[in-house]
Amino acid sequence: MAHVPQLIIDLALILGAAGVTTLVFKKLKQPLVLGYILAGLLVGPNFPIFPTIADPETIRIWAEIGVIFLLFGLGLEFSFKKLVKVGGSASITGLVEIGVMLVLGYLTGYWLGWSGMDSLFLGGIIAISSTTIIIRAFDELGLKTQQFAGLVFGILVIEDLVAILLLVLLSTLAVSQQFAGMELVVSILKLSFFLILWFLGGIYLIPSFLRINSRLITNETLLVISIALCLLMVILVTNAGFSAALGAFIMGSILAETLYAEKIEHLMQPVKDLFGAVFFVSVGMLIDLKILLEYAGPVAILSLVVILGKSLNVTFGALLSGQPLKQSLQTGMSMTQIGEFSFIIATLGLSLNVTSKFLYPIAVAVSAITTFTTPYMIRLAEPLYHQIDKRLPLRWRNFLNNYSTSTQTIVAVNDWKQVLRTFAGILVTNTVVIVGIVLLCTNIVAPFFKRNFFDNLWSEALTAILALALITPFLWALSIRKIRTHSYNTLWKNRRFNRGPLVAMEAGRLILGVVLVGFLLDRLFSPVVALLGAIVLIVVILPVFTQKLQETYARIEKRFLYNLNARELAQTNGKVNNGSATKSLLPWDAHIAHFEVSPESECIGKSLQKLSFRERYGVNIAQIERGKKSIYVPRGHEQIFPFDKLTVVGTDEQLKKFKQVVDPPQIEPAPLPPEVILKQLVVDHTFPFLGMSIRNSDIRNRTHGLIIGIERNGNRILNPDPATIFEKGDIVWLSGDKQLIKSLEEYAEHVVETKQH
Repeated sequence: MAHVPQLIIDLALILGAAGVTTLVFKKLKQPLVLGYILAGLLVGPNFPIFPTIADPETIRIWAEIGVIFLLFGLGLEFSFKKLVKVGGSASITGLVEIGVMLVLGYLTGYWLGWSGMDSLFLGGIIAISSTTIIIRAFDELGLKTQQFAGLVFGILVIEDLVAILLLVLLSTLAVSQQFAGMELVVSILKLSFFLILWFLGGIYLIPSFLRINSRLITNETLLVISIALCLLMVILVTNAGFSAALGAFIMGSILAETLYAEKIEHLMQPVKDLFGAVFFVSVGMLIDLKILLEYAGPVAILSLVVILGKSLNVTFGALLSGQPLKQSLQTGMSMTQIGEFSFIIATLGLSLNVTSKFLYPIAVAVSAITTFTTPYMIRLAEPLYHQIDKRLPLRWRNFLNNYSTSTQTIVAVNDWKQVLRTFAGILVTNTVVIVGIVLLCTNIVAPFFKRNFFDNLWSEALTAILALALITPFLWALSIRKIRTHSYNTLWKNRRFNRGPLVAMEAGRLILGVVLVGFLLDRLFSPVVALLGAIVLIVVILPVFTQKLQETYARIEKRFLYNLNARELAQTNGKVNNGSATKSLLPWDAHIAHFEVSPESECIGKSLQKLSFRERYGVNIAQIERGKKSIYVPRGHEQIFPFDKLTVVGTDEQLKKFKQVVDPPQIEPAPLPPEVILKQLVVDHTFPFLGMSIRNSDIRNRTHGLIIGIERNGNRILNPDPATIFEKGDIVWLSGDKQLIKSLEEYAEHVVETKQH
């Protein structure tokens, strides 16, 4: 008999328990995450009643795989460009919330008498809200089109990015075991450098690779390639000294910028769900009920800290960013939970052996409690706002309204700000690329040459030539390329005292170029050779080959920008500029929402003029997306079709009424139609309608059927007349409801039994 590996047995236990709890929690309309955690508790080593995972190491492996795919899925939904779109309100609110909750968590842990490392990790655990739980709650409550929902999603984007930084910083602190300020600064700079390098390289290479091989890519190959890229980035990032979760997140965010983003996300959904379930089950396996009961008090205290702390901090942050009181309160009450990132941070502490064993089950328990209370907190927001608004002094109310209005005014960007932003972009991007190429050549290429081909001098010379050839276009863009934007020209012409700082900035670019070339040559040769080589390259060679270098850099830049914006260009069908109408400043509390027209909507086939949305509901249709076609500011003759995507402008109340029209609530599905069969009946002494006509037998209504034909004495009567009499020996062909025909046969048997008795 073949032996089944223990790994397969353990996986069967994990998925079996997850499958059962999924059905139960779906029936109870509770978040599946709680079901998975319960499943892990039942099959874990701390609950011996049920079959238990045999190998604890297996738990760690499955948890790590689950984290990788969970973070890869979050990266696919993230996109670095979302950071630009979330705006100042989400950034201010998110940073206020995270900063205060980090401090509050640390102080709470200190007050409970926990160690400094436990308190620090506790701050990270309670700082990040759950994207999964919030999105699910908004779906169930129908709030995704509310104005405050956009702010919540923006804050979640900020939280995702900060959570990644927290993983790195907590790992650094856990290893060093001390609050070394300089080490933290170096870690942040190192992380920033690698994030920029990986993003620039990934956007340039990966979309180009997918586009070149587009004819060969099927769903299967795209899924395999995506997972392979994810795992390759995980290996690269871990070798650079960061966590595997960071690598998965980065690759997901890079693929989120490609034309295949939606397809990859769709293909990855089952994989993400599978390994996400495995991760959350593994979370439950590590819970010890004895420890949980022992620390019931801290669980209750921390649950209150999360619920009250987040609701107050987020509300205050939103008010500070200029949001009205109602939207601020709704936002704060929506984010009163912790979730997936909290588990990952708690798992990090356990894996590094720097946190106490009680911290993990406490984090899980607090997550379960706050997840359960989330829908109730969201529902409570509006009634609470009305109560506060009634009792709020008129002076305070006017101050909040005036502050909200003043912070949402458009601030003009002056010329110096534009020029400094341009200089910063040029310096940072090109410096990161140059340093990345130098490190690649000196740390990998040079040792490879030495081992396999040449001695030290020749290998160093060839490495220098290769590195200089690769960095020259970026070096030219960094040091020599002319910056002649409108703001730069304005500053140069308008005021003479502007020219001094501009000249100094240009000189700084040249000096930075010399330093970077010297950095390369110094790693291969002596400092003197490095200095002379750098000066000659920057001052002599680059100006001579300016035309060629300009063409090369232009091709690189064009390819990068095309890859970066290809997804948006495809979505708008080349009409990017026309979409600006939907991005204009909106009056009062009106905002943009998106709806998909349900096939059950009464609007189908009617024109906008006939529907009169503006007159009836006060909303305006800014855009209709129909497949790959976009209709901007549609006219009255445009008709509404099923699955049209409408971009609508209105207030919360107007949009709520409008949603009932274009996307009515789902009604209970109609019962399945009866199964229609063709049945052969023999007319004998048991036939209940022997001697009766088809009409008098009422067989049509009894079976919801139809007499197709009768075979009588070798002759076939098709579509017999209703007056035809059933005679003994007839073979009747009846088409009708399977169940009703069966009941007819049972009725015939009952008649026979009655006659016999």
